Amino acid sequence: MSYLTEFAPGAGRLRPRAFFASDAPALGLDGVWRFRLAGSAAEVTPGFETDDFDDRGWGELPVPAHWQMHGHGAPAYTNVRYPFPLDPPHVPDENPTGEYRREFTLPNGWPEGPAVLRFEGVDSCFAVWLNGRRLGWSTGSRLPAEFEVGGVLRPGRNVLAVRVHQWSPGSYLEDQDMWWLSGIFRSVTLLARPADGIADFFVHAGYDHRTGAGTLRVETGDGVRLTVPELGLADVPADEEHVLPRVEPWSAETPRLYEGVLSAEGERVPVRIGFRTVTVEDGVLKVNGRRVLFRGVNRHEWHPDHGRAVPPETMRRDLLLMKRHNVNAVRTSHYPPHPAFLDLCDELGLWVVDECDLETHGFQRLGWRGNPSDDPRWRDAFLDRMRRMVERDKNHPSVVMWSLGNEAGTGGNLAAMAAWTRERDPGRPVHYEGDRACSYVDVYSRMYASHEEVDLIGRRADEDDGAGDGTDDGGARRRTLPFVLCEYAHAMGTGPGGLTEYQRLFEAHERCQGGFVWEWIDHGIRRTGPDGAEWFAYGGDFGEPLHDGNFVADGLLFPDRVPSPGLAEYKKVVEPVRIGVADGRIEIVNGHDFAGTGHLEFRWSVEEEGVAVAGGRLDVPVLAPGERVEVAPPEVPAGKAETWLTVRAVLAADLPWADAGHEVAWGQGLLSPAPPPPARRPGPVTGKDGLLRVGPAVFEERTGRLLRLGGLPVDAPRLDLWRAPTDNDHGLHGRGTPDEALWRRLGLHRLRHRLVDVAVEDDALRVRTRVAPAATDLAVLADFRWWGDGDGLVLEVRAEPVGDWDCPLPRLGVRTAVPAALSHVEWYGGGPGEAYPDMCRAARVGRFAATVDELQTPYVRPQENGNRTGVRWARFTAPDGTGLRIDGAPAFELTARRWTTEDLDAARHTHELRPRDRVYLHLDAAHHGLGSASCGPGVLPEHRLTAGPRSLTLTFTPYRSAP
Repeated sequence: MSYLTEFAPGAGRLRPRAFFASDAPALGLDGVWRFRLAGSAAEVTPGFETDDFDDRGWGELPVPAHWQMHGHGAPAYTNVRYPFPLDPPHVPDENPTGEYRREFTLPNGWPEGPAVLRFEGVDSCFAVWLNGRRLGWSTGSRLPAEFEVGGVLRPGRNVLAVRVHQWSPGSYLEDQDMWWLSGIFRSVTLLARPADGIADFFVHAGYDHRTGAGTLRVETGDGVRLTVPELGLADVPADEEHVLPRVEPWSAETPRLYEGVLSAEGERVPVRIGFRTVTVEDGVLKVNGRRVLFRGVNRHEWHPDHGRAVPPETMRRDLLLMKRHNVNAVRTSHYPPHPAFLDLCDELGLWVVDECDLETHGFQRLGWRGNPSDDPRWRDAFLDRMRRMVERDKNHPSVVMWSLGNEAGTGGNLAAMAAWTRERDPGRPVHYEGDRACSYVDVYSRMYASHEEVDLIGRRADEDDGAGDGTDDGGARRRTLPFVLCEYAHAMGTGPGGLTEYQRLFEAHERCQGGFVWEWIDHGIRRTGPDGAEWFAYGGDFGEPLHDGNFVADGLLFPDRVPSPGLAEYKKVVEPVRIGVADGRIEIVNGHDFAGTGHLEFRWSVEEEGVAVAGGRLDVPVLAPGERVEVAPPEVPAGKAETWLTVRAVLAADLPWADAGHEVAWGQGLLSPAPPPPARRPGPVTGKDGLLRVGPAVFEERTGRLLRLGGLPVDAPRLDLWRAPTDNDHGLHGRGTPDEALWRRLGLHRLRHRLVDVAVEDDALRVRTRVAPAATDLAVLADFRWWGDGDGLVLEVRAEPVGDWDCPLPRLGVRTAVPAALSHVEWYGGGPGEAYPDMCRAARVGRFAATVDELQTPYVRPQENGNRTGVRWARFTAPDGTGLRIDGAPAFELTARRWTTEDLDAARHTHELRPRDRVYLHLDAAHHGLGSASCGPGVLPEHRLTAGPRSLTLTFTPYRSAP
C-alpha cells in the first residue's frame, strides 16, 4: 500500500469530466454491501478482492454511508488541530481500514465496449478491484473518481471490492472544521460509455445585458449536435457559437433555464442552459451587468443520522428553507457538494461559491511551517483537486465563483490552482480568503471582520499600500477589488447579534457585496437517552482524546433542521423588500438585484392590542430593482388601545420554492399608543401576626419577602444580574477577554443579597437590598417598592450601581418563580420567537401564545435563551383556570422556564435539563446583547448593558378563569 505514503493524488483514474446523465445504460450500485473494519492497514484481509472470497462472516453496511455512523469506530470532531501527528505524507499505523464487497449482475443487453465505474465521494483514500483486477486508487474525499472497466466487466456475476482508509496523505489537505468520518459516503455507479458517445462538454452561455442577446456554444467533441426548442435551435453544431437576439437571463432571483439535448451517434445528453455573464468591473462583482449582494450562508453537508451522506430529499428541503428565509447564496464550505445540490441551485435559484476540497488549517499552529500549500511535492494533488471540481461543476449557471479552498495559508500551489482555473474557465472569478495580498484572486475576501473594519473597507480606506519601506503588501490591489465576507456572524448558540449593522454597511457601500453567515446547520449527531429523551452529541461525546467541543454546533438550523431564532432574524434582516411604516407613511423599496415586485402582493392589517380589527390589500405599483415608492396608508378609525399597522409582502402566486401567501417581508408602525392607565389610590398596607398584606399579596413583615400572591405561592422576587453564558459570551475565538470571563472573575454568578431596610411608607412596602459578589466592593443597591392597585400588586424596582463597574452586566431585572401548573403563556409584545437587543428585528408586536416548554430554544449546548422582548403584558394560566397576569409600565423582557439559570449553566446537553416543580420567571429591565464573539466580533457598544441606574415597574394580578 505504497499509496499511503505518496504525495500523488491517485493512479489508474480517468481524466475528470462533467457530471451528467444520458440515455446510455447505467447501473446504480448503492445499497447494502458486505463490510469489515480492520484496525489498521496492516490488518486487512488477504485476497478479499478475489471472486471466490467467502465474505459470509462479514457484516453489512449501506452505501452511501460513513462507517462511524453505523457503529464501526466513532466520530471525532476537531476544528483546527489534526487528530494525528503532523508528519506528512505519513499517517499513523493506527489507521482504521474498511473493506467493502459488492456483487452485481449486468442487466440483459448491457453493451460491450467502454464502461466507467464512478465513485462520487470516498473518505479519505481508497483502492478498488473489479473481478479480482486492481483498477487504481484515489484521494480527494469530496470529489469524483472514475475508472475504466469495459475490459473487466463480464456477463452475469461481477465482484466489486473496495478498500477504504480513514487516514491517508490526502487527510493533510482535509482539515475542515467538521467531524472526521470515513467510508463510501456518496453514490457508486457503473456507466456504459459508447465509443461514439459524448465524453464531456462545457456549456458557454453568455448574456449581454445591454442588448438582451445571448451567445451559446457547447465545447465538446466533433459531430455533436445541439437542440434547444425554445431558442429555435434544432440539430445545430454544438461547438459553433450561436448568437440569439433575445434570451431570458439566469439569476438567483429569476432562475430561467432552457432545456436542450446534445446528440451524438451513440448518446443523447439532456442539458439545462442558463444565460449569464459574471464580471468584475470597477471593483464591483456583477452578474449580467448588475451588482449582486450576497445574502448567503456557508453550507457543510450534514445530517444528524447520516453525517455527510445527505439524502436528496434533504438537500431539496434545505434549499427550500433557504429560499423561504431570503437566502440567495451558498458557499460550499469547504468542499464541493453532492452534484445534485448544484442541480437544485440551478433550478431554484441560488448563487454558489463552489469551494475546492482543500484545507490545511492545522499547520497554522506551527506558524505554517511545512504547509503543503507551498511545498512543490504537493502540487499535483492541489491541481488535481481543483481540476476535478471545475470539470465536474463547470456547467452549472448557479456557480458564479470558484474558491481554491479554505484556511490553507498561502503558497505556490494555490497560485498554480488559480492560474489553471483562469485558463480553463475565464468566465468565473477566483476566490480564496487566505490570500490577503490578493495576488491570485479576483475578490477581496475576509472572515469575521468587525463592523468598523467593514466600513473602512467599503470606503476603500482600510489598509496602507505598504510599510513605508517601498514594499507593497497588496493594499493598493485590494482596494480595486470587490469585498465579500466569506464568513461572518458566527451562528453558534444564542445569536448571532449584529446582523442588522452588517447589512446596513453592505447596502451603503457598493464595494461591500454581502457575505455568508457561518453556518447553515449544527453538526450534532442524534442520540437517545435511557429515558427516550433525544439529544445531539458534539465533540468529546465519543471519547475523543482531542476535540473542540460544541464548536461544531454553529448553524442557523438545529441538527434536526428546525430553524433557529437566528435564521428568523437573518430572514428579516436580509429581506429583499424594505417596508417602512412610520409617521403616517408607508415606504416600499425593492432591494432585489434583478427581479421586480410583480410576483408580490402587499397586505395590510391593523391590530389593537394584538387583535386584528381591519385589513386588506395595499395598492402598490410594480417596482423595478432599486426603485422605491411611498403609498398612502389605509384609512382606519383611531384605536381604543395600542394600535399597530403591519404591511406584509407575500407571494402572489405559487413559486417552485413556496406557495402563494408565503411572507417575504414585513414592516410595522405604531398608529396610536396605549392610553394611560386610570389613576388609582394605593390601598393600605395592613399587618397581623408578623405578616403584611399589600393588595392581593402577603409579605413577611420582618424581611419584606413576598410569600403569596392571591392564592398562589410564589418565590420572592430578587434582583438578578446573571444569565447562563451563551457560546458568544464564552468568546471562544473572539477578540479580547470574553464577557463570560469578566463576569465570572467578578463573581456575578454567585451574588449575595443583604437586606438593608424594610419599611411601610405612604401606603407602600419598601424593601431595600444590597446585591454584590464576594471579594469586591462593587454592588447594586436595589429598592423594591410594593403597593396595591385594585386587584393587582405593583412593584417598582430601582437599581443603582455602586463602584466602578468595568464590565457590562449580563441582565438586570427580577427573578421569581410560580407553581409549575402555570404552564400556558399568552403575551402581548414582541414575538413570536426569542429576541435580544442586537437580535430583535424579527420580533413583531402582536399577541402570541405558547406553553412554557415551547418558549425554550433547544440549543445543542444549553445556555441563555427564550427571551421575549417588549412585553406589555403576559398571562400564565394553569389547566384549572388559575392564573397570574403581569403588566409592564410600559414593557419588560420576559423569560419563563422550568429550570433555573444555574441548571442551564451546568448542563452540557438538553437531556440533562430536568424540569422542577416551579416555573422560573425572569422579568428584566434590560439585557446585554449577543454579538458573535464565539468566532467573530463581540457586542457592539450600543447593545452593551453598561452599569447605570435602571428602573422597572410591574403589576401582578392573580385571576381565575374558566378552565
